[in-house]
Amino acid sequence: MVKIITALFLFFSLAFGVVNINKANSAQLQSLSGIGPTKAQEIMKYRKAHGGFKTADELVNVKGIGPKTLQKLKSQVSVR
Repeated sequence: MVKIITALFLFFSLAFGVVNINKANSAQLQSLSGIGPTKAQEIMKYRKAHGGFKTADELVNVKGIGPKTLQKLKSQVSVR
């Protein structure tokens, strides 16, 4: 059942193209361009330590995400 729900989240994330980085689980974050399991964990770790993201630009503060990756992600993420 969990696999089905995860698959549905991934489908809708890809279909609509926007992932809320303040609420997304690891699988949803991994649906983003250039984000694998390690970066997904780093995003969740940063989110927990800082009370969430106020803007997508804060992603550059996450270990392993630089300006080039941020530019790829900006159109795929939201904070609300």
